[in-house]
Amino acid sequence: MTSQAAQETSKPLTEQHDDAHAEKAIQQHETIPEPSATAKIQNPLIHMTMEHMLDDVATFVKENDFQEIAPLLVKGALIARDPPGFADVADITEEEKLAISNEVLHKWRQPKLLYFTIILCSIGAAVQGWDQTGSNGANLSFPDALGIPIKDFLDPEKTIPNPDASHNQWLQGLINAAPYIASAFLGCWMSDPLNNFLGRRGCIFISAIFCALSPIGSAVSQTWEQLFVTRLLLGIGMGCKGATIPIFSAENSPAAIRGALVMSWQMWTAFGIFLGTCANLAVKDTGKISWRLQFGSALLPALPLLLGVYFCPESPRWYIKKGRFGDAYKSLKKLRNTELQAARDLYYIHAQLRAEASLVSKETNYVTRFLQLFTTPRLRRATVASGVVMLAQQMCGINIIAFYSSTIFEQAGASVTESLLASWGFGLVNFVFAWPAIWTIDTFGRRSLLLFTFPQMCWTLLAAGLCYLIPSSSKAHLGLVALFVYLFAAFYSPGEGPVPFTYSAEVFPLSHREVGMSWAVATCLFWAAVLSITFPRMVSAMSVTGAFAFYAGLNLVALLLIFLFVPETKQRTLEELDYIFAIPTRTFIKHQTGTVLPWWIKTWIFRRNIGPCPSLWSFEGGGESDEKFADGVRRASIAAQGGAAPGSRKHSITEKISRSEKVHDTKTT
Repeated sequence: MTSQAAQETSKPLTEQHDDAHAEKAIQQHETIPEPSATAKIQNPLIHMTMEHMLDDVATFVKENDFQEIAPLLVKGALIARDPPGFADVADITEEEKLAISNEVLHKWRQPKLLYFTIILCSIGAAVQGWDQTGSNGANLSFPDALGIPIKDFLDPEKTIPNPDASHNQWLQGLINAAPYIASAFLGCWMSDPLNNFLGRRGCIFISAIFCALSPIGSAVSQTWEQLFVTRLLLGIGMGCKGATIPIFSAENSPAAIRGALVMSWQMWTAFGIFLGTCANLAVKDTGKISWRLQFGSALLPALPLLLGVYFCPESPRWYIKKGRFGDAYKSLKKLRNTELQAARDLYYIHAQLRAEASLVSKETNYVTRFLQLFTTPRLRRATVASGVVMLAQQMCGINIIAFYSSTIFEQAGASVTESLLASWGFGLVNFVFAWPAIWTIDTFGRRSLLLFTFPQMCWTLLAAGLCYLIPSSSKAHLGLVALFVYLFAAFYSPGEGPVPFTYSAEVFPLSHREVGMSWAVATCLFWAAVLSITFPRMVSAMSVTGAFAFYAGLNLVALLLIFLFVPETKQRTLEELDYIFAIPTRTFIKHQTGTVLPWWIKTWIFRRNIGPCPSLWSFEGGGESDEKFADGVRRASIAAQGGAAPGSRKHSITEKISRSEKVHDTKTT
């Protein structure tokens, strides 16, 4: 026996098995040439023979003490290997067939605990929205209360010039930007180690503590410096929460409705904005303490998050990452309708993560993982795509309205009460129009929503800015400004609103998901800070018309970046996205400019019926296109619910397990 063979023999069984699977994963990926014009999204089980897969399941059972659920794991593996043939799997019960067919026919029939998890965590997003509008309303009074007046004159008659107006406007922007500065430079990056040591729930709990206590500190601040520090502390909680909650939601959700559930982050952010505007109106007549109540009211949505997060099951993928497969199965049982679905997802996630290991190295520290975001091709493409959608959220200009709508309407000649009422209308529109994304984000897709809504945001924002040129004495002045601002929000809410956080939570592999999401959220909040700091001076120097025109132009720049660098991710498991981001950026851009753009021009401008746009990838094992594969699963689901007779491929599950254990024992010996 050679020394190398002796060394291999001395390894524990689990290490030998992992090495073997790593080699198999590499072989699978080597079959996909990197510069290929079309990529197949691989199901790693398709490349296994039936005996090989059953042997692999037997190994998985023995290594993780899953003997009690071995039949479920075998059935689950067979279903995962051939989804359209699920009704033909041996020993599958009518209840199990119904549950699996409902994944396609009635995809919203999910366990209550899954919805509880998503709703509770999404309430955390309301903290972010509520804080934006809390400071929005407080902008009308806190500068004067803390001795940093921002108006050009110190008296209502405009006879005493304010020599510090320019300086104080920068201070106002800095105070408003404080949470986003702290999030971008500290809070987001804390999420990786907190997730590593405390899990998803632990990180969310820590963030909720900051989000609950910081608004109280803001409400009792006596100087602008104290207010600035308390809002920095709020930013730590917002960063940890913003980088973790979308991941937590994505990892717990089934692929068919993942986009809709994860986008609840944006919907509840919009709801928080709306509730914040309600709170601003409720306390506007409380005199000198109104701004304190507006800042402090952001405490309210943080309390249910703080108290309820540990009633949610931990992310099964986080358990798998830590090698705790037993806990992962317990978590999946709470998040799926049947134990068969939990067992299927457990084994399929395990198989896909094993294949993922060939694309990125898992044996890294925090700094190395961060550097790999920019050096490993698969990770770099995800980094660029997530960075583009996050940057676009600030480029579109929504936050100049979310942060400063009261100031914007005041500039249009509205009184304090009218400004707050107009801001309330903005919050209501932003929330109401977020709902359509629940049904469209997983059907039309993330990318399609962005490409449709950005041109609409461009012209509506430009129109709102031009309405400031109407004489303020005209009744149409304020009404038209409000109309186009509301239209802008209506187009934003189902598009660029929900997509960035949903998209960024999906695109990174499990090994780099925390640090990747930290990068994406830090990018978003850093530019939010830049926007918040600069807008007061921008309005003073360029007028509202100039500022709105500037951001309208940035909408077109964002549209071009999305078209060239952001691939679609809808209805793919988190692990299947590895194959989408394995396509070189140059190949993707060439496809977009050489195939997609000419197809769009011929179809929508010249109105020629040339069929569907050629896709750059297809699902391997599912026919020539995703549509055919999905149609096959749907037909099988309808047949299963209609009581169609199963096929002739059934074999006893007990027989399969016995055969696979014999093969496994022989190979081990």
